[in-house]
Amino acid sequence: MLTFSLTSFAQEAAPAADAAAAAPTATTGGDPVVGKELFNANCAACHKLDAKATGPALRGIAAKYEMSWIYKWVHNSSDLIKSGDAAAVKVFEENNKAVMTAFPQLSEADIDNIIAYTSTPKEEAPAATAAAVPGTEGAAPQAEGGITNTIILGALALVMAMLVVMLFLVNNVLRKVAKANNIEVAPKQPTTPIWKAFVKNQFLVLVTAIFLLLSGAYLVYGFLMQVGVDQEYSPIQPIHYSHRIHAGDNEINCKYCHSAARVSKNAGIPSLNVCMNCHKNIAEVAETTATPEYSKAFYDEQIQKLYTAVGWDKTTQSYTGKTQPVKWVRIHNLPDFVYFNHSQHVTVAGVECQTCHGPVEEYEIQKQFAPLTMGWCIDCHRKTDVKMEGNEYYTKIHEQLSKKYGVDKLTAAQMGGLECGKCHY
Repeated sequence: MLTFSLTSFAQEAAPAADAAAAAPTATTGGDPVVGKELFNANCAACHKLDAKATGPALRGIAAKYEMSWIYKWVHNSSDLIKSGDAAAVKVFEENNKAVMTAFPQLSEADIDNIIAYTSTPKEEAPAATAAAVPGTEGAAPQAEGGITNTIILGALALVMAMLVVMLFLVNNVLRKVAKANNIEVAPKQPTTPIWKAFVKNQFLVLVTAIFLLLSGAYLVYGFLMQVGVDQEYSPIQPIHYSHRIHAGDNEINCKYCHSAARVSKNAGIPSLNVCMNCHKNIAEVAETTATPEYSKAFYDEQIQKLYTAVGWDKTTQSYTGKTQPVKWVRIHNLPDFVYFNHSQHVTVAGVECQTCHGPVEEYEIQKQFAPLTMGWCIDCHRKTDVKMEGNEYYTKIHEQLSKKYGVDKLTAAQMGGLECGKCHY
């Protein structure tokens, strides 16, 4: 009955899916597949299908305006507004008088394809068939029948308990048989406790004492050497920021957000205005961005947190003036007695960000990649050659020291990178 009911439910759900697939997609005769590519390439920066962005939502736009008017608007909206066209002026004023980029290169056939894509019906989210259990997403369904591991383990535990009881009963029976036949059971001989035997053996006591002292010293040394070392530290931030999406998928240069790293001691915390340079028009992520751990809805919620912090109303495409501070949690934190200059390493030395911060383009949650200990820094200075290409500042001293050490390229250590005053003063 269970198998039959599940099959019946599956068959009943099929017609709905077929009906959705058979729904009309366009009224212009264009190709919605090609239109989607054109939309993403030309329109997605300012328009969404179902939400207002810089421009209005475009789903079903063909039902509101004549195609001849849409052609003129796309090719040059400014001319249409200047001509006094009532519909053009209304659209212009309703969208904060934002001027739409002209697209004279798009043919009428291209526009037909785009309109065909915007005319596709909105896909409804499939209804959940069962309550989701946290941590079980993607797990293989358990079999309805058969013997589970719990039953097998329970049976084995029952068998072991029965064996223990049987041995106890057999022992009692044997004792009774021995007593009935006047057989004396030899009493158990007292033995020396193991701890007394250990205390009497002075050699074992000495070896054990030395072992415990050395082990204790090793553990104490290891503990003290980890004080202040926060390698792999990855705190949860108030707004989830994925370096995997920004630096990885979208290939945004690290120095675009951390621009201070080029010219300052500190890399700095990027201003939320930098985030809004892109997210003013990006209110939701693409479906392909989601992972098993983080859904599209989760990422969209983080963008909304950004909007709340800067006071951005995505419906009116304007700032409300109501802002909230974001309390970011610091990850990399050197001791106060250590001096480190980002610009000296990034601009002068040309060190890549990944050298110290790891493959950030792969991190979903940013963490401290390197131990950032004194030994780690010194080891880097001993192995890294000084970058001389296009760096006239070090030319004279490089020529003198390279002759002194008899090498073609100097390391940072040979250029004075191991002097105490370089980092501690």
